Amino acid sequence: MLDETAQGVFTIAVTPFLPDGALDWDSIDAMVDFYIEKGATGLTILGMMGEAGKLTAEESVAVVKRVTARSTVPVVVGVSAPGFAAMKTLTDAAMDLGAAGVMVAPPGSLKTDDQIITYYHNTAEILGPVPFVLQDFPLVTNVVIPTKVILKIVEDCPTCVMLKHEDWPGLDKITALRAASGAGARRISILCGNGGLYLLEEMLRGADGAMTGFAYPEMMAQVVAAYRAGDLEHARDIFDAYMPMVRYEAQPGLGLAIRKYTLAQRGVIAHDTVRKPGAALSAATKAEVDALAKRQAGKLSMLGL
Repeated sequence: MLDETAQGVFTIAVTPFLPDGALDWDSIDAMVDFYIEKGATGLTILGMMGEAGKLTAEESVAVVKRVTARSTVPVVVGVSAPGFAAMKTLTDAAMDLGAAGVMVAPPGSLKTDDQIITYYHNTAEILGPVPFVLQDFPLVTNVVIPTKVILKIVEDCPTCVMLKHEDWPGLDKITALRAASGAGARRISILCGNGGLYLLEEMLRGADGAMTGFAYPEMMAQVVAAYRAGDLEHARDIFDAYMPMVRYEAQPGLGLAIRKYTLAQRGVIAHDTVRKPGAALSAATKAEVDALAKRQAGKLSMLGL
């Protein structure tokens, strides 16, 4: 079961599809193996970049079943939904299939601090003993969750064991949360997203690792390992080598297509299909990704990686 001590890299998994949009089960198996081989200490599936909103309820459960059966690391399942009934149904199915916990993002209808707090009170009540991750991603949800609100949710809801931090800019939020923990607030795990754009700075501010889906998950594992070993300069060198690709993948609206293209080029998934509606990459964009990958390989070789 997921708890407050979680750390490392919980890779946000893509959902592989065949060219006709059907689920690609063989690629799901290969992807799970790849993420773990590259250093994932956990997996997060059915997230926003996992195209969860494009799957039927039956497909969602089937994906959870396939991944949990294959994975040797804890699996967190995104269960965000417009209503609590759908959230509860998927949560129950996921936990029965062996998931370690679930992740819940706030709906865009929440506008005030009190509404956000009430929503997560209700979430904790509906989910019962199931540990959950609070996803703080205002750039997508349009819900701004201040530090004081996060602390209130953590205080009131013991089953909230992790924050997926994706505020931007948000480094000061991590500092404030860790300062509050030092002053007596319950300490929860903080894993960070945003494609790894700020991973090193987030670690320096007190994060426990990453929960994101950059197409080179080994970067996150290597940076976290070097940081924990006290070799900050090596962590910086690794981070810098991957940064052009991280930056390119971070393009709004194209990021998932770029990520899937890269994973397909690496032989992880068979097809780079993004289920409709979704972006498709132009030949020029693919050429730019290929050029970045080539330069990145050269830099990594110089680092002995």
